[in-house]
Amino acid sequence: METESEPYVRLATLRQLHQVMADMNTARSLADTLQTVADGVVTGLGYELACVNLVRPDGDLVVAAFAGNPAAEALITGRVGSRESWERRLGMGEQWGELVFIPHTEGWVLDDDDVPQWYTDGPAPRFEDEWHPADRLFAPMFMPGVQGGACGELIGVLSVDRPRNGRRPGAWGREALQMYAFQAAIAVSNARLRANMQRALVRLEREQQALRASEESFRQAFEYAPSGMAIAEMGGDQHGRILRTNDALCRLLGRPASAMRRYSFSDLVHPEDIGTLLRTSAEGGRAELRLGRRDGTYVWVSLRNSVVADAADGPRFLLTHVEDIEERKRRELQLAHRASHDSLTGLPNSAELRARLSSRLCRRPTHPGALDTVDAAYGQAAYDANGHGFDYRPGGGIDVYDAYDHHVHKVAPEGEHDDGTKGLAVLFCDLDGFKSINDRFGHNAGDAVLIEVARRLSRGVRDGDTVARLGGDEFVVLADGLGRADAADLAARLRTEIIQPIRVDGRAMRVGASFGIGWAHCGMTADEVLKSADERMYVEKRSRPKQHRRAG
Repeated sequence: METESEPYVRLATLRQLHQVMADMNTARSLADTLQTVADGVVTGLGYELACVNLVRPDGDLVVAAFAGNPAAEALITGRVGSRESWERRLGMGEQWGELVFIPHTEGWVLDDDDVPQWYTDGPAPRFEDEWHPADRLFAPMFMPGVQGGACGELIGVLSVDRPRNGRRPGAWGREALQMYAFQAAIAVSNARLRANMQRALVRLEREQQALRASEESFRQAFEYAPSGMAIAEMGGDQHGRILRTNDALCRLLGRPASAMRRYSFSDLVHPEDIGTLLRTSAEGGRAELRLGRRDGTYVWVSLRNSVVADAADGPRFLLTHVEDIEERKRRELQLAHRASHDSLTGLPNSAELRARLSSRLCRRPTHPGALDTVDAAYGQAAYDANGHGFDYRPGGGIDVYDAYDHHVHKVAPEGEHDDGTKGLAVLFCDLDGFKSINDRFGHNAGDAVLIEVARRLSRGVRDGDTVARLGGDEFVVLADGLGRADAADLAARLRTEIIQPIRVDGRAMRVGASFGIGWAHCGMTADEVLKSADERMYVEKRSRPKQHRRAG
């Protein structure tokens, strides 16, 4: 079946990208932020070279940070390119969303402009999407506006070169770079804001004779900051009570300033995030949590605290910076969902199925007597409830059995008859006659059938059960707390649901289904459980006459 889908993204890659973005927002200064942005392109996005070109007050762009090649870094760091030349570059080539790609066939006209650049050697491309040494890829960074992205002013441009896989980035790579540039713009903007706020605070502390002017400077920075700001009491019975908020925070939470003064942040935080708020240090603390809006919904924010003195030796207050990160969280969830779910049916994919199954099992076998045979005298390995090994050493003070107090071992019914045991049933489903639908009516019809089968399977199971697609026309159902008769009845009901006619483009189609029922118990791996159910499915398929297995 030739269908275009997002590539499989490893969770390790997503974690690395998430860590890179987190590092950008925790850098201590603007210079550190810019270098972290450049380093993140290399470590998180898979490019060998990266350059951050920052817009100066006069409009020209200066090379503010470089990563990937010390020789090139020494050559061009600090050099300036005119705004006119940069606008010419960003106006030509191919537009990949917000990105600009200038292939080597067009880039030769830029060789003589004044933009600082490096040159890499290498052979000519051997295939269509191979990266050419003279290809150029730019990711503009815009000041976050009311709606984010390109709605704001250009603050810089990311230049990247030489992807490590040697190919031009595909759809996911382009989206990742574009999202990274968006987050980098926020990080740089916030670094500038923090620098301005720190300068204002220094003036408040050191320039006692100019206190009124300093207060006005602080007020301007506070009131017109693009992110939410609040001042709260520090210490005493009213610790944490909000005294003052700016317009950005009021708009973010949909609450007027007069109402905000009745709350502290502990009153507004999501109940599940109370612990996160309490663990946040008052001085320099930072946390990501959800705050309640007036309409009852919640918004993800990054909350940072710092201490402000009202005057020399005077009362101290908490200055809280609240940044809206709802869009970033949404993108992270989307990326995680794509990595763990089938793009066609929306069901959990093979990796997610194995993860869910493995999380229910430990490595300790549950056959009779197995729980009483740990030989601690020789320090043999034992396992925790998630199947992770630890060493038991005589005299080490570890009670092996304590590791299982919180884990209910999965057991399987014995024999071919229902003995009353309830276990974790694994139903392996293979569609009968699906290939003929693909051959006769095309892959679009086949996809429509798979989507409908997925819907019927999901509708036929209980809340808490898992329906996953392994690939092709193979599905798996995880259903806990079933006996043998329960599992057989579930398979029969699902088969009855599947064989009902499916209408596609006005044509009624039918597929059959063969189910194999396996049982998961501790001591087995996820692959062993799935293999057992798969083998039982083929036994069940061969046991029925061919005419009863074909699609109707």
